[in-house]
Amino acid sequence: MIAIIDYGVGNLFSLKSSFAAIGADVIVTRDAQEIRNADRVILPGVGAFEDAAKKLRDLQLDVLLKEEVKKGKPLMGICLGMQMLFEKSYEYGEHQGLGLLKGSVCPIKDRISADLKVPHMGWNALQFHGEKHPLFRYINEGDCVYFVHSYAAIGCENSLIASCEYGAQITAAVARGHVMGCQFHPEKSGDVGLAILRAFCEMEGGYTC
Repeated sequence: MIAIIDYGVGNLFSLKSSFAAIGADVIVTRDAQEIRNADRVILPGVGAFEDAAKKLRDLQLDVLLKEEVKKGKPLMGICLGMQMLFEKSYEYGEHQGLGLLKGSVCPIKDRISADLKVPHMGWNALQFHGEKHPLFRYINEGDCVYFVHSYAAIGCENSLIASCEYGAQITAAVARGHVMGCQFHPEKSGDVGLAILRAFCEMEGGYTC
């Protein structure tokens, strides 16, 4: 069973439909016991970091997610959900993240040329870093996925598994142990995205990169 966290920010229907398309048993929930009973967890997210972090805290899901990670349960953040895995974000101020991965989230406009549009929106090719991660077992370097974001993680070299080029190298995916994240949207990335979600469903807890 995969638990997709419902804390009021995220395209939950598309994610649920994508998992259903690969035959995965999935539930959208904010119930603590259902999350504890799940084999793995997805943390989605769209919108502003500060608002999302507050909603997660108000529901006490931040504490629960940290507890489940300590038990070795696979967790994957998607888009804003990935950004929340890091220590902090500088989106309209400075805000604390879950601190499950080292690094911070900063505006991409400060790193790319002025002629490139923000947000970074559309299809872009993945460039793998280090040994090919099991999350990518069914795809190839150069496969394209769909991005929509104005902020990206930096200082995350110890967890970086893929980047893309958008006037600079932009963090596309991260993993450390059983905590993973995709800045892009697998649920909007066609067959490539479904292949990534399938690989996540097959991963064992406690994998060390």
